[in-house]
Formats: sequence, C-alpha cells, structure tokens
Amino acid sequence: MDQDTVITQFELLERKIEQLIETCKRREADIAELRQSNELLTQQLQEQTATQMQNDELKALIRSKVDGLMDRLSEYSEE
Repeated sequence: MDQDTVITQFELLERKIEQLIETCKRREADIAELRQSNELLTQQLQEQTATQMQNDELKALIRSKVDGLMDRLSEYSEE
C-alpha cells in the first residue's frame, strides 16, 4: 500500500465517520422530539381520563337523582 492509498482510505473513513455523526445527531433530535410528543400525549390522556371520571361521577349522580324521582313517582302513583 502506498502513501496515496493510505491517505485516500483515511479520507474515506473520515467521511463515513462524519456521516455517522450526522446520523446520530439526527436520531438524537428525533428521539427528543418523540419524547416531547410522548409527554404531551401522556398529559392529554391524563386530562381525558380525569374528564371521563368526572363525567362518570356526574352520570352516577344524575342516575341516582332520576331513580329517586322515579321512586317518588312510583310511590305517588301507588297511593
């Protein structure tokens, strides 16, 4: 192997390493973006879960009130 071949090989190796570094940087940026998106989605899910729980509690309250009224009507109609 002569000197020019060795230099050419090192230049090729340098280019490949630079490409690898750039690819790693892009992947790190992608991962950071995905983590941020994941955090946002997790927060939205928690908010929706809390809202759903409130809705379920409200439905139960309404159902209880309606059942109470129906019982009162039923008692009234039996009199």
